[in-house]
Amino acid sequence: MEVRWAILLIILGTAIVTFIPRVLPLMVLSRFELPEWGIRWLSFIPISVMAALVGQEILMADGEISLSAGNVEILAAIPTFFIAIKTRSLLATVLTGIISLMILRFLF
Repeated sequence: MEVRWAILLIILGTAIVTFIPRVLPLMVLSRFELPEWGIRWLSFIPISVMAALVGQEILMADGEISLSAGNVEILAAIPTFFIAIKTRSLLATVLTGIISLMILRFLF
């Protein structure tokens, strides 16, 4: 198999471009001790990203915002949300969401 230099340079370039934004902040921030407010602020990033991903999946249907009762994802999110608050268990929340969505898709 022949490897052309252009392809090899593209692969190396994309590796470097991917590597730098991940490693550079880690190297810089590891030398400093962040204040308490900074650590608290950073702790909300995973929650925010997950909420954005889940919100988009629940509220979007066929590329458009759909808040109608025919959107089974919204209906399945209601019991899932309550189970998540009550149990604080990821397994129970995921299972509730999957089962709710299966039942609603079967019925509708």
